[in-house]
Amino acid sequence: MTKPTTFEPTWESLQQYEIPDWYADGKFGIFIHWGVYAVPAFANEWYPRNMYIQGTPEYEHHVKTYGPHTEFGYKDFIPLFRAEHFDPAAWAALFREAGARFVVPVAEHHDGFAMYDCSTSRWSSVHMGPKRDIVGELAQAVRDEGIVFGLSTHRAEHWWLMNGGRNFPSDVQDSAYDDFYGPAIQHEDCDGTKVGTPALDSQPYPSAEYLEEWLARTCELVDNYQPQLIWFDWWIGHAAFPEVLKRFAAHYYNRGEEWGKGVAINYKYEAYKEGTAVLDIERGQLSGIRPLLWQNDTSVAKNSWSYVEPQDYKTAESLIQDLVDVVSKNGALLLNIGPRADGTIPQPEQALLREIGAWLEVNGEAIYGTRPWRVFGEGPTEVVEGAFTDTKRAPFTAADFRFTTKGDALYAICLAWPGETATIRSLGSESPLLDQQIAAVELLGAASALSWSVDEQGLHAAFPDAKPCAYAYTLKILLK
Repeated sequence: MTKPTTFEPTWESLQQYEIPDWYADGKFGIFIHWGVYAVPAFANEWYPRNMYIQGTPEYEHHVKTYGPHTEFGYKDFIPLFRAEHFDPAAWAALFREAGARFVVPVAEHHDGFAMYDCSTSRWSSVHMGPKRDIVGELAQAVRDEGIVFGLSTHRAEHWWLMNGGRNFPSDVQDSAYDDFYGPAIQHEDCDGTKVGTPALDSQPYPSAEYLEEWLARTCELVDNYQPQLIWFDWWIGHAAFPEVLKRFAAHYYNRGEEWGKGVAINYKYEAYKEGTAVLDIERGQLSGIRPLLWQNDTSVAKNSWSYVEPQDYKTAESLIQDLVDVVSKNGALLLNIGPRADGTIPQPEQALLREIGAWLEVNGEAIYGTRPWRVFGEGPTEVVEGAFTDTKRAPFTAADFRFTTKGDALYAICLAWPGETATIRSLGSESPLLDQQIAAVELLGAASALSWSVDEQGLHAAFPDAKPCAYAYTLKILLK
Protein backbone atom coordinates (compact mmCIF):
# COMPACT_ATOMS: atom_id res chain seq x y z
CA MET A 1 0.00 0.00 0.00
CA THR A 2 1.37 3.38 -1.01
CA LYS A 3 1.52 5.89 1.80
CA PRO A 4 -0.57 8.98 0.97
CA THR A 5 0.97 12.40 0.68
CA THR A 6 -2.13 13.84 2.34
CA PHE A 7 -4.70 12.15 4.55
CA GLU A 8 -8.35 12.95 3.92
CA PRO A 9 -11.10 12.75 6.57
CA THR A 10 -12.50 9.47 5.26
CA TRP A 11 -12.13 5.97 6.62
CA GLU A 12 -10.76 4.84 3.27
CA SER A 13 -7.97 7.42 3.35
CA LEU A 14 -7.22 6.83 7.03
CA GLN A 15 -6.85 3.09 6.38
CA GLN A 16 -3.48 3.97 4.81
CA TYR A 17 -2.12 4.94 8.24
CA GLU A 18 1.00 3.09 9.41
CA ILE A 19 1.95 2.60 13.05
CA PRO A 20 5.36 4.27 13.67
CA ASP A 21 8.42 2.21 14.54
CA TRP A 22 9.07 4.09 17.78
CA TYR A 23 5.76 2.77 19.08
CA ALA A 24 6.10 -0.81 17.80
CA ASP A 25 9.63 -0.92 19.26
CA GLY A 26 9.13 1.10 22.45
CA LYS A 27 6.64 -1.21 24.22
CA PHE A 28 6.56 0.64 27.56
CA GLY A 29 5.25 4.09 28.43
CA ILE A 30 4.20 6.15 31.45
CA PHE A 31 0.70 7.61 31.79
CA ILE A 32 0.18 10.50 34.26
CA HIS A 33 -3.20 11.34 35.79
CA TRP A 34 -2.58 14.65 37.51
CA GLY A 35 -4.95 17.53 37.95
CA VAL A 36 -7.28 19.37 40.31
CA TYR A 37 -8.81 16.08 41.46
CA ALA A 38 -5.53 15.37 43.29
CA VAL A 39 -6.45 18.04 45.84
CA PRO A 40 -9.37 16.25 47.51
CA ALA A 41 -7.47 12.96 46.96
CA PHE A 42 -10.61 11.01 47.79
CA ALA A 43 -12.01 7.85 46.14
CA ASN A 44 -10.68 8.35 42.61
CA GLU A 45 -10.39 10.75 39.67
CA TRP A 46 -14.18 10.72 39.26
CA TYR A 47 -14.51 12.94 42.33
CA PRO A 48 -15.67 15.98 40.26
CA ARG A 49 -18.64 13.97 39.00
CA ASN A 50 -19.58 12.00 42.09
CA MET A 51 -19.27 14.93 44.51
CA TYR A 52 -22.35 16.35 42.74
CA ILE A 53 -24.42 13.17 43.05
CA GLN A 54 -26.34 13.11 46.30
CA GLY A 55 -25.91 10.05 48.47
CA THR A 56 -22.48 9.05 47.18
CA PRO A 57 -19.47 8.73 49.49
CA GLU A 58 -17.90 11.62 47.57
CA TYR A 59 -20.93 13.84 48.15
CA GLU A 60 -21.02 13.04 51.87
CA HIS A 61 -17.27 13.51 52.21
CA HIS A 62 -17.42 16.81 50.38
CA VAL A 63 -20.16 18.29 52.55
CA LYS A 64 -18.50 17.08 55.74
CA THR A 65 -15.02 18.28 54.77
CA TYR A 66 -15.63 21.42 52.69
CA GLY A 67 -19.20 22.50 53.34
CA PRO A 68 -22.25 23.01 51.10
CA HIS A 69 -21.76 22.90 47.34
CA THR A 70 -23.03 26.44 47.02
CA GLU A 71 -20.14 27.63 49.18
CA PHE A 72 -17.39 25.26 48.03
CA GLY A 73 -17.66 23.61 44.64
CA TYR A 74 -15.17 21.82 42.45
CA LYS A 75 -13.84 25.12 41.10
CA ASP A 76 -12.74 26.04 44.62
CA PHE A 77 -10.16 23.27 44.62
CA ILE A 78 -8.27 25.04 41.84
CA PRO A 79 -6.47 27.62 44.04
CA LEU A 80 -5.35 24.69 46.22
CA PHE A 81 -3.79 22.94 43.24
CA ARG A 82 -0.45 24.73 43.46
CA ALA A 83 2.04 22.16 42.10
CA GLU A 84 4.66 23.96 44.15
CA HIS A 85 7.11 21.03 44.04
CA PHE A 86 6.58 20.08 40.39
CA ASP A 87 10.00 19.44 38.85
CA PRO A 88 9.55 18.27 35.25
CA ALA A 89 13.25 17.46 34.84
CA ALA A 90 13.18 15.19 37.90
CA TRP A 91 10.02 13.50 36.63
CA ALA A 92 11.57 12.89 33.21
CA ALA A 93 14.76 11.50 34.76
CA LEU A 94 12.65 9.07 36.79
CA PHE A 95 10.78 7.95 33.67
CA ARG A 96 14.07 7.35 31.88
CA GLU A 97 15.30 5.34 34.88
CA ALA A 98 12.08 3.32 34.67
CA GLY A 99 12.90 2.39 31.09
CA ALA A 100 9.93 4.22 29.58
CA ARG A 101 10.13 4.95 25.87
CA PHE A 102 7.12 7.30 25.78
CA VAL A 103 5.30 9.49 28.30
CA VAL A 104 1.64 10.53 28.18
CA PRO A 105 0.38 13.13 30.67
CA VAL A 106 -3.30 14.00 30.86
CA ALA A 107 -3.66 17.37 29.14
CA GLU A 108 -7.31 17.68 30.12
CA HIS A 109 -9.39 15.27 32.13
CA HIS A 110 -13.18 14.99 32.34
CA ASP A 111 -13.28 17.92 34.75
CA GLY A 112 -12.51 20.40 31.95
CA PHE A 113 -9.46 21.95 33.59
CA ALA A 114 -6.70 22.30 31.00
CA MET A 115 -3.17 21.47 32.10
CA TYR A 116 -1.83 23.46 29.16
CA ASP A 117 -2.11 26.91 27.60
CA CYS A 118 -5.60 26.71 26.11
CA SER A 119 -6.42 29.76 24.02
CA THR A 120 -10.18 29.38 24.45
CA SER A 121 -10.44 28.92 28.22
CA ARG A 122 -9.37 30.74 31.34
CA TRP A 123 -9.76 27.46 33.26
CA SER A 124 -6.21 26.25 32.79
CA SER A 125 -3.03 25.66 34.77
CA VAL A 126 -1.50 28.66 33.01
CA HIS A 127 -4.07 31.13 34.35
CA MET A 128 -5.10 29.44 37.62
CA GLY A 129 -3.70 27.13 40.26
CA PRO A 130 -0.03 26.46 39.43
CA LYS A 131 0.03 29.24 36.81
CA ARG A 132 2.39 27.10 34.75
CA ASP A 133 2.12 25.36 31.40
CA ILE A 134 2.36 21.86 32.84
CA VAL A 135 2.13 20.07 29.49
CA GLY A 136 4.65 22.38 27.84
CA GLU A 137 7.21 22.08 30.62
CA LEU A 138 6.89 18.32 30.78
CA ALA A 139 7.10 17.99 26.99
CA GLN A 140 10.46 19.77 26.99
CA ALA A 141 11.83 17.77 29.90
CA VAL A 142 10.73 14.42 28.46
CA ARG A 143 12.21 15.19 25.06
CA ASP A 144 15.45 16.30 26.71
CA GLU A 145 15.72 12.74 28.05
CA GLY A 146 15.23 11.31 24.57
CA ILE A 147 11.75 10.00 25.34
CA VAL A 148 8.77 10.30 22.98
CA PHE A 149 6.13 12.73 24.23
CA GLY A 150 2.39 12.16 23.93
CA LEU A 151 -0.69 13.37 25.77
CA SER A 152 -4.27 12.43 26.51
CA THR A 153 -7.45 14.46 26.33
CA HIS A 154 -10.73 13.42 27.97
CA ARG A 155 -12.57 16.54 26.87
CA ALA A 156 -15.42 14.55 25.29
CA GLU A 157 -16.71 13.40 28.69
CA HIS A 158 -16.91 16.94 30.03
CA TRP A 159 -20.19 17.37 28.15
CA TRP A 160 -22.11 15.70 30.95
CA LEU A 161 -19.63 15.16 33.78
CA MET A 162 -20.94 17.55 36.42
CA ASN A 163 -24.63 17.53 35.53
CA GLY A 164 -25.51 16.14 38.96
CA GLY A 165 -25.02 19.67 40.25
CA ARG A 166 -28.28 20.65 38.54
CA ASN A 167 -30.34 18.47 40.91
CA PHE A 168 -29.71 20.41 44.12
CA PRO A 169 -28.33 23.84 45.08
CA SER A 170 -24.72 24.01 43.89
CA ASP A 171 -22.24 26.27 42.16
CA VAL A 172 -22.85 24.36 38.92
CA GLN A 173 -26.02 26.46 38.60
CA ASP A 174 -24.19 29.77 39.02
CA SER A 175 -24.04 31.50 35.63
CA ALA A 176 -20.72 33.13 36.60
CA TYR A 177 -19.11 29.75 36.00
CA ASP A 178 -20.90 28.69 32.84
CA ASP A 179 -17.62 28.73 30.94
CA PHE A 180 -16.38 25.95 33.25
CA TYR A 181 -19.45 23.97 34.26
CA GLY A 182 -21.40 25.10 31.21
CA PRO A 183 -21.82 21.84 29.28
CA ALA A 184 -23.38 20.24 32.36
CA ILE A 185 -26.21 22.77 32.42
CA GLN A 186 -26.90 23.12 28.71
CA HIS A 187 -28.96 19.95 28.25
CA GLU A 188 -32.08 19.34 30.27
CA ASP A 189 -32.49 15.61 29.66
CA CYS A 190 -29.09 14.46 30.89
CA ASP A 191 -29.20 12.11 33.85
CA GLY A 192 -27.04 13.49 36.64
CA THR A 193 -27.87 10.79 39.18
CA LYS A 194 -25.67 7.95 37.91
CA VAL A 195 -22.41 7.33 39.70
CA GLY A 196 -19.18 6.79 37.81
CA THR A 197 -19.09 5.86 34.15
CA PRO A 198 -22.36 6.25 32.22
CA ALA A 199 -23.03 4.13 29.16
CA LEU A 200 -22.65 5.81 25.79
CA ASP A 201 -26.37 5.64 25.07
CA SER A 202 -27.39 7.06 28.45
CA GLN A 203 -26.30 10.56 27.53
CA PRO A 204 -27.78 12.91 24.91
CA TYR A 205 -25.95 13.99 21.80
CA PRO A 206 -23.45 16.77 22.40
CA SER A 207 -24.32 19.88 20.45
CA ALA A 208 -22.72 20.67 17.10
CA GLU A 209 -21.02 23.63 18.77
CA TYR A 210 -19.53 21.40 21.45
CA LEU A 211 -18.21 18.93 18.87
CA GLU A 212 -16.55 21.76 16.93
CA GLU A 213 -15.08 23.12 20.16
CA TRP A 214 -13.78 19.64 21.00
CA LEU A 215 -12.12 19.41 17.60
CA ALA A 216 -10.60 22.90 17.86
CA ARG A 217 -9.18 22.27 21.34
CA THR A 218 -7.74 18.93 20.33
CA CYS A 219 -6.16 20.30 17.17
CA GLU A 220 -4.68 23.16 19.18
CA LEU A 221 -2.97 20.62 21.45
CA VAL A 222 -1.49 18.97 18.38
CA ASP A 223 -0.36 22.17 16.74
CA ASN A 224 1.17 23.74 19.84
CA TYR A 225 2.81 20.73 21.53
CA GLN A 226 3.51 18.30 18.66
CA PRO A 227 2.69 15.13 20.64
CA GLN A 228 3.49 11.85 18.91
CA LEU A 229 0.66 10.04 20.68
CA ILE A 230 -2.88 11.19 21.42
CA TRP A 231 -4.88 9.02 23.84
CA PHE A 232 -8.67 9.29 23.92
CA ASP A 233 -11.04 7.92 26.53
CA TRP A 234 -14.11 5.88 25.66
CA TRP A 235 -16.76 8.57 25.09
CA ILE A 236 -15.49 9.43 21.62
CA GLY A 237 -17.29 6.18 20.76
CA HIS A 238 -20.60 8.06 21.05
CA ALA A 239 -22.57 8.10 17.80
CA ALA A 240 -22.08 11.88 17.52
CA PHE A 241 -18.31 11.69 17.06
CA PRO A 242 -17.34 9.79 13.87
CA GLU A 243 -17.14 12.83 11.59
CA VAL A 244 -15.01 14.92 13.94
CA LEU A 245 -12.84 11.88 14.69
CA LYS A 246 -12.06 11.50 11.00
CA ARG A 247 -11.36 15.20 10.66
CA PHE A 248 -9.05 15.12 13.67
CA ALA A 249 -7.14 12.05 12.46
CA ALA A 250 -6.57 13.57 9.02
CA HIS A 251 -5.30 16.81 10.59
CA TYR A 252 -3.05 14.99 13.05
CA TYR A 253 -1.59 12.51 10.59
CA ASN A 254 -0.89 15.29 8.11
CA ARG A 255 0.82 17.30 10.81
CA GLY A 256 2.94 14.27 11.68
CA GLU A 257 4.02 14.09 8.05
CA GLU A 258 4.93 17.79 8.14
CA TRP A 259 7.00 17.30 11.30
CA GLY A 260 8.67 14.17 9.94
CA LYS A 261 7.56 12.28 13.04
CA GLY A 262 5.52 9.12 13.37
CA VAL A 263 2.31 9.77 15.31
CA ALA A 264 -0.46 7.60 16.70
CA ILE A 265 -4.00 7.84 18.09
CA ASN A 266 -5.29 5.55 20.84
CA TYR A 267 -8.97 4.60 20.88
CA LYS A 268 -11.17 2.17 22.81
CA TYR A 269 -13.70 -0.36 21.60
CA GLU A 270 -14.79 0.66 18.06
CA ALA A 271 -14.44 4.46 18.08
CA TYR A 272 -11.97 4.30 15.18
CA LYS A 273 -12.10 1.82 12.34
CA GLU A 274 -9.65 -1.09 12.48
CA GLY A 275 -6.32 -0.08 10.98
CA THR A 276 -6.83 3.68 11.24
CA ALA A 277 -5.47 4.07 14.79
CA VAL A 278 -4.15 1.95 17.70
CA LEU A 279 -6.57 -0.01 19.88
CA ASP A 280 -6.27 0.60 23.63
CA ILE A 281 -7.74 -1.73 26.24
CA GLU A 282 -8.26 -0.11 29.64
CA ARG A 283 -6.98 -2.19 32.54
CA GLY A 284 -7.07 -5.26 30.33
CA GLN A 285 -5.22 -7.64 28.10
CA LEU A 286 -5.75 -10.08 25.25
CA SER A 287 -5.73 -13.84 25.33
CA GLY A 288 -3.71 -14.16 22.13
CA ILE A 289 -1.56 -12.37 19.57
CA ARG A 290 -3.18 -9.46 17.73
CA PRO A 291 -1.74 -8.82 14.23
CA LEU A 292 -1.86 -5.05 14.73
CA LEU A 293 -0.11 -3.33 17.61
CA TRP A 294 -2.42 -2.70 20.57
CA GLN A 295 -2.02 -1.22 24.02
CA ASN A 296 -2.98 -2.02 27.59
CA ASP A 297 -3.32 1.08 29.74
CA THR A 298 -3.37 0.28 33.42
CA SER A 299 -2.31 1.86 36.69
CA VAL A 300 0.11 1.14 39.50
CA ALA A 301 -2.91 1.30 41.82
CA LYS A 302 -5.98 -0.94 41.73
CA ASN A 303 -8.42 1.64 43.09
CA SER A 304 -7.67 4.90 41.30
CA TRP A 305 -5.85 6.51 38.39
CA SER A 306 -5.17 9.69 40.35
CA TYR A 307 -3.56 10.24 43.73
CA VAL A 308 -5.89 9.33 46.60
CA GLU A 309 -5.48 8.23 50.16
CA PRO A 310 -5.17 5.32 50.66
CA GLN A 311 -3.85 3.67 47.50
CA ASP A 312 -4.05 -0.07 46.87
CA TYR A 313 -0.84 -0.65 44.95
CA LYS A 314 0.04 -3.53 42.67
CA THR A 315 3.41 -5.23 43.03
CA ALA A 316 6.38 -4.66 40.74
CA GLU A 317 6.37 -8.38 39.98
CA SER A 318 2.77 -8.37 38.74
CA LEU A 319 3.38 -5.24 36.62
CA ILE A 320 6.50 -6.74 35.02
CA GLN A 321 4.64 -9.99 34.33
CA ASP A 322 1.84 -8.04 32.67
CA LEU A 323 4.35 -6.09 30.58
CA VAL A 324 5.88 -9.36 29.36
CA ASP A 325 2.47 -10.90 28.62
CA VAL A 326 1.31 -7.82 26.70
CA VAL A 327 4.49 -7.58 24.62
CA SER A 328 4.35 -11.29 23.74
CA LYS A 329 0.91 -10.62 22.20
CA ASN A 330 2.09 -7.65 20.09
CA GLY A 331 1.08 -5.05 22.64
CA ALA A 332 2.52 -2.09 24.50
CA LEU A 333 1.98 -1.24 28.17
CA LEU A 334 1.07 2.31 29.22
CA LEU A 335 1.49 2.36 32.99
CA ASN A 336 -0.15 5.15 34.97
CA ILE A 337 1.05 7.02 38.05
CA GLY A 338 -0.78 9.64 40.11
CA PRO A 339 1.26 12.54 41.53
CA ARG A 340 0.14 14.55 44.56
CA ALA A 341 -1.34 18.01 44.15
CA ASP A 342 1.99 19.56 45.16
CA GLY A 343 3.75 17.90 42.22
CA THR A 344 5.57 15.15 44.09
CA ILE A 345 5.35 11.54 42.93
CA PRO A 346 4.59 9.26 45.92
CA GLN A 347 7.56 7.20 47.03
CA PRO A 348 5.81 3.83 46.51
CA GLU A 349 5.20 4.78 42.89
CA GLN A 350 8.78 5.91 42.39
CA ALA A 351 9.94 2.60 43.87
CA LEU A 352 7.71 0.61 41.52
CA LEU A 353 9.03 2.49 38.50
CA ARG A 354 12.63 1.96 39.57
CA GLU A 355 12.05 -1.77 40.06
CA ILE A 356 10.65 -1.99 36.56
CA GLY A 357 13.62 -0.03 35.26
CA ALA A 358 16.07 -2.35 37.04
CA TRP A 359 14.35 -5.35 35.44
CA LEU A 360 14.51 -3.76 32.00
CA GLU A 361 18.22 -3.04 32.47
CA VAL A 362 18.75 -6.80 32.54
CA ASN A 363 15.94 -8.01 30.29
CA GLY A 364 15.18 -5.08 28.01
CA GLU A 365 16.55 -6.75 24.90
CA ALA A 366 13.68 -9.26 25.18
CA ILE A 367 11.17 -6.37 25.20
CA TYR A 368 12.37 -3.39 23.16
CA GLY A 369 12.32 -3.81 19.41
CA THR A 370 10.90 -7.32 19.58
CA ARG A 371 7.99 -8.90 17.75
CA PRO A 372 5.70 -11.79 18.63
CA TRP A 373 6.79 -15.35 17.91
CA ARG A 374 4.60 -18.04 16.36
CA VAL A 375 2.80 -18.46 19.68
CA PHE A 376 2.74 -15.99 22.55
CA GLY A 377 3.70 -18.52 25.18
CA GLU A 378 2.77 -21.58 27.16
CA GLY A 379 1.67 -22.46 30.66
CA PRO A 380 -1.36 -23.09 32.84
CA THR A 381 -2.30 -19.54 33.82
CA GLU A 382 -5.05 -18.04 31.71
CA VAL A 383 -5.27 -14.28 31.22
CA VAL A 384 -8.81 -12.96 31.34
CA GLU A 385 -9.41 -11.02 28.12
CA GLY A 386 -11.04 -7.61 27.90
CA ALA A 387 -11.23 -4.28 29.68
CA PHE A 388 -11.17 -3.95 33.47
CA THR A 389 -9.74 -7.42 34.04
CA ASP A 390 -6.33 -6.39 35.38
CA THR A 391 -6.93 -7.85 38.84
CA LYS A 392 -8.79 -10.99 37.74
CA ARG A 393 -5.97 -13.30 36.61
CA ALA A 394 -4.39 -15.89 38.87
CA PRO A 395 -0.70 -15.50 39.77
CA PHE A 396 1.70 -16.68 37.09
CA THR A 397 3.76 -19.80 37.80
CA ALA A 398 7.18 -21.17 36.86
CA ALA A 399 5.45 -23.17 34.10
CA ASP A 400 4.27 -19.94 32.43
CA PHE A 401 6.52 -18.70 29.62
CA ARG A 402 6.13 -15.85 27.18
CA PHE A 403 7.98 -15.60 23.86
CA THR A 404 9.34 -12.66 21.90
CA THR A 405 11.75 -12.59 18.99
CA LYS A 406 14.29 -10.27 17.41
CA GLY A 407 16.75 -11.16 14.66
CA ASP A 408 18.12 -14.67 15.23
CA ALA A 409 17.14 -14.66 18.90
CA LEU A 410 14.07 -16.18 20.48
CA TYR A 411 13.40 -15.01 24.02
CA ALA A 412 11.55 -17.25 26.46
CA ILE A 413 10.66 -15.39 29.63
CA CYS A 414 9.85 -17.55 32.63
CA LEU A 415 7.31 -15.61 34.67
CA ALA A 416 8.29 -17.10 38.05
CA TRP A 417 11.51 -18.61 39.41
CA PRO A 418 11.67 -22.25 38.26
CA GLY A 419 14.19 -23.52 40.77
CA GLU A 420 16.90 -25.83 39.44
CA THR A 421 15.50 -26.43 35.95
CA ALA A 422 13.15 -24.68 33.55
CA THR A 423 11.42 -26.81 30.92
CA ILE A 424 9.85 -25.23 27.84
CA ARG A 425 7.62 -27.77 26.16
CA SER A 426 7.05 -25.69 23.03
CA LEU A 427 10.75 -26.02 22.19
CA GLY A 428 11.09 -29.79 22.28
CA SER A 429 12.79 -31.76 19.54
CA GLU A 430 9.44 -32.87 18.13
CA SER A 431 7.81 -29.43 18.30
CA PRO A 432 6.12 -28.30 15.07
CA LEU A 433 6.89 -24.71 16.10
CA LEU A 434 10.63 -25.07 15.53
CA ASP A 435 12.01 -25.35 12.02
CA GLN A 436 15.52 -24.42 13.15
CA GLN A 437 17.88 -26.07 15.60
CA ILE A 438 18.79 -24.44 18.88
CA ALA A 439 22.42 -23.32 18.76
CA ALA A 440 22.86 -21.68 22.15
CA VAL A 441 20.95 -20.78 25.29
CA GLU A 442 21.83 -18.16 27.87
CA LEU A 443 20.12 -16.59 30.85
CA LEU A 444 20.15 -12.80 30.64
CA GLY A 445 21.99 -11.26 33.57
CA ALA A 446 23.53 -14.54 34.75
CA ALA A 447 27.18 -14.44 35.77
CA SER A 448 28.05 -17.71 34.06
CA ALA A 449 26.89 -19.95 31.24
CA LEU A 450 24.12 -22.42 31.89
CA SER A 451 23.79 -26.01 30.75
CA TRP A 452 20.86 -27.04 28.60
CA SER A 453 19.49 -29.91 26.59
CA VAL A 454 16.64 -30.68 24.23
CA ASP A 455 14.52 -33.81 23.96
CA GLU A 456 11.00 -34.61 22.92
CA GLN A 457 9.75 -33.27 26.25
CA GLY A 458 11.14 -29.80 25.65
CA LEU A 459 14.09 -27.50 26.17
CA HIS A 460 15.60 -28.01 29.62
CA ALA A 461 17.73 -25.22 31.06
CA ALA A 462 19.59 -25.57 34.36
CA PHE A 463 19.19 -22.34 36.31
CA PRO A 464 21.94 -20.99 38.60
CA ASP A 465 21.60 -20.71 42.36
CA ALA A 466 21.68 -16.90 42.22
CA LYS A 467 18.82 -15.07 40.56
CA PRO A 468 19.98 -12.62 37.85
CA CYS A 469 17.11 -10.24 38.63
CA ALA A 470 14.19 -10.02 41.01
CA TYR A 471 11.41 -11.23 38.72
CA ALA A 472 10.65 -12.85 35.34
CA TYR A 473 13.75 -14.59 33.99
CA THR A 474 14.75 -14.44 30.32
CA LEU A 475 16.31 -17.24 28.33
CA LYS A 476 17.92 -16.01 25.14
CA ILE A 477 17.80 -18.80 22.59
CA LEU A 478 19.88 -18.53 19.42
CA LEU A 479 18.59 -20.49 16.44
CA LYS A 480 20.56 -21.80 13.48
